[in-house]
Amino acid sequence: MKKINVRFWILVSIVAISGFSQGMLLPLIAVIFEKSGVSSSLNGFNATALYIGILLVSPFMEMPLRKYGYKPVIIWGGGLVVISLALFPLWKTYWFWFLLRLLIGIGDHSLHFATQTWITSSSPAEKRGRNISLYGLFFGIGFAAGPLMTPLVTINQSLPFIVSSILCLIGWGFVFTLNNEFPEQNANINSFLATIKQFKQAFKFGWVAFLLPFTYGFLESCLNGSFPVYALRTNINVSSVSVVLSVFAVGSIITQLPLGMLSDQYGRRNVLMTVLMLGFLSFTMASFVEHSFIGLFIAFLFSGMLVGSTFSLGISFMTDLVPRYLLPTGNLLCGISYSIGSLISGPIIGGLFIKFFQNVSFFYIISTILLAVSFILFTFAKRIQKRLE
Repeated sequence: MKKINVRFWILVSIVAISGFSQGMLLPLIAVIFEKSGVSSSLNGFNATALYIGILLVSPFMEMPLRKYGYKPVIIWGGGLVVISLALFPLWKTYWFWFLLRLLIGIGDHSLHFATQTWITSSSPAEKRGRNISLYGLFFGIGFAAGPLMTPLVTINQSLPFIVSSILCLIGWGFVFTLNNEFPEQNANINSFLATIKQFKQAFKFGWVAFLLPFTYGFLESCLNGSFPVYALRTNINVSSVSVVLSVFAVGSIITQLPLGMLSDQYGRRNVLMTVLMLGFLSFTMASFVEHSFIGLFIAFLFSGMLVGSTFSLGISFMTDLVPRYLLPTGNLLCGISYSIGSLISGPIIGGLFIKFFQNVSFFYIISTILLAVSFILFTFAKRIQKRLE
């Protein structure tokens, strides 16, 4: 039991360091490119490299995990992140940094996929929500701390990359102390076609749960990417935007663990429906107070506390629905769903909404998505759970 606890804390610590590096890169590279005269559109495109890396590597991750086990995949992913971070100061060009961010996306996804699957497969049902929420909490804390490295660029442009790579290297070293384990091997994954068949099976069992990471990705990209554009066009103070976005992140960190524990006690479906419905009300309220800083502050704080945990709760819900031998596939599909929400649906739907519905509050698109997913959970989730029983 003691070894399992030590392993768990090593895994979530690695995830925190990974979150730290991701949180650092987004604002840091944006600032460096802005000062170098790179256009905002190219700056934004460079940031998508991480999500492109996730989508590219996802179909090929399950085979090595089943063949070699959790530890080698984490070591490979962590090593790729460390090397990529260390290479940033070597050559400051747009496409070289795009490639490095792509590699970090691949490495981070390998690391997250293996740690996530290891935690979900080894967590008892009565502590599953708690453990996955701690996983999300540590990533969130790391991601929130990452931007604090940006001021170091004024001392030396290479310094943030060097510090981040050293921290990742330290966390990576602890993985070597773990004993390797393998996921349940009731699946013959020996080709790309077999992986696709596994995807179909896992989707059949857990499609409702995959809506949650998709929703979180959509929410994150809409708030961080499209909302600032909407704010500028409607004369909402830019400084207010940065504060309320930070408040949303703080809110999600505050309730991550309590919501996970509540989902263990009262059921994942019940907690998810409640937070999505209340999140719908919070963002609807934001549409009425969007020109009041205090109103937006309160609305975003409550929204973060409610729907900021949809990713970790979605993973826990997926683990409840999907057979154990399909857990690696289920975790992969969670990552893919999040990436589709972040990279495709959020930016496209958010951008089109701002363009064609200029006299309608931007918050309505977010509240509509939350209400729709809540309704789908209410309608279909119970049927799926009964079928599994």
